[in-house]
Amino acid sequence: MTPGSVTDRFVGDLPVTDAEGAAALVADDATVLTSGFGSVGYPKAVPLAMAEADRDRSLTVVSGGTVGDEIDTDLLETGAIDRRFPYQGTRAARDAVNEGSVAYGDRHVGGVADEVSFGLLADADVAVVEAVAVGEDWLVPSTSVGQTPAFVEAAPRLIVEVNRAQPLELARFHDVYRPSAPPDRDPIPLSAPDGRIGDPFVPFDPERLVAVVETDRPDSPYEFRDPTDDDLAIARHLADFLADEVTRNPVLAESVNLQFGVGSLGNALMGELSGLDVGDRTLGYFGEVIQDGLLDLADRGHLAYASATSLALSRDGQRRLFDDLDRYATEFVLRPTDVSNSPALVDRFGVVAVNSALEVDVYGHANSTHVDGSRVINGVGGSGDFTRNALVSVLALPSTASDGAVSRVVPMVPHVDHTEHDVDVIVTEHGVADLRGLSPRERAAAVVERCADPSVRPALEAYLDRADEGGGHEPHDLDTAFDWR
Repeated sequence: MTPGSVTDRFVGDLPVTDAEGAAALVADDATVLTSGFGSVGYPKAVPLAMAEADRDRSLTVVSGGTVGDEIDTDLLETGAIDRRFPYQGTRAARDAVNEGSVAYGDRHVGGVADEVSFGLLADADVAVVEAVAVGEDWLVPSTSVGQTPAFVEAAPRLIVEVNRAQPLELARFHDVYRPSAPPDRDPIPLSAPDGRIGDPFVPFDPERLVAVVETDRPDSPYEFRDPTDDDLAIARHLADFLADEVTRNPVLAESVNLQFGVGSLGNALMGELSGLDVGDRTLGYFGEVIQDGLLDLADRGHLAYASATSLALSRDGQRRLFDDLDRYATEFVLRPTDVSNSPALVDRFGVVAVNSALEVDVYGHANSTHVDGSRVINGVGGSGDFTRNALVSVLALPSTASDGAVSRVVPMVPHVDHTEHDVDVIVTEHGVADLRGLSPRERAAAVVERCADPSVRPALEAYLDRADEGGGHEPHDLDTAFDWR
């Protein structure tokens, strides 16, 4: 099968049923694997039918990444979900996790395919995935690929939602390749970020297909806020840093491959880099999500290609993409997460990774997930996959929160997602701290001077002076580290 040969939604003798019939096939205590990444490409009708059924469920739900309200609000609020992996993105899910009513395991999404495939995270009972077309032994994913290939392979039973709201032409974006299993895993044979090594479809054992459901419910699109003045200042500082980096870093002599984290800041940074001068170098993207900002770069002729696992677009972004699928399909490619987030490929292509954080400390440790070290927001997602393995790892964030009342540059972060060893550069609206080649005391001085808000610099400097009295390689005043704010 080739991408252009996908012309029918349903091919062959399939067990077509309605959403209620498919939902009834899911055991009350099942471990359910769902498609979806970046709030797109997830099943909608079957989770809603499960939510509306009068059954006492205790499900474990494992998704590829962020999914929509149908799973993490409607189904969750019925009390049907007991355990949740590896990422969640709704207020209802966040509240349930922080209250302790849902047991949540935050995972680096790049490793979830292996953890599920080898039974290290949960023993799968059924996979419920969205597609734009299905045959007797294949399906074509919709707006995300995510963990779908691994989930379909791991689950003994398969339910497929075929969504007519998603264009069939999405098949042209997909490059489905499954890495082999350790200890004999071969290198992923991708030699260029925009290359293709797989198929537009996900194969499966036809004996596992138990239900096919037809739907026409669209994704819940991202709602990106307008860039703030701080966002624009961060973008200017980032562009200045990148323009300098490409001239002095020999790895970037011919091409520059960027990655940006999911969300409004990352989207704003993408969109504001149209003035970035990379000379005659090729500018590309190798990351997790294609957001509206990448469409802007591509439409202005600044972006040669983009490789990701999800089309995490706003409603307007989806309309733009769907209205010009022929062109975007030549520039964009969607891969499984264990390929898009592969440490080997991030290293191979010399990716410059730009992610955000809730806060950073003076030595470069970053907290991306937990307010006050305790209350989870969403999850670490794929930021660690890129931060740890990138050629250059950048963290970009505003220096303050709550209208300036809270500093996001602190003496010690109360929860660590990315250690000082994995963070090369910090950017705020005030400037850039390049931490490469610096000792801890030198890093602290750079972060405070160049990234902290001027209103808190004297207090941070006083903290460092007090900490230095105790000596040590990375001095801290533990008695006051968390009282500082």
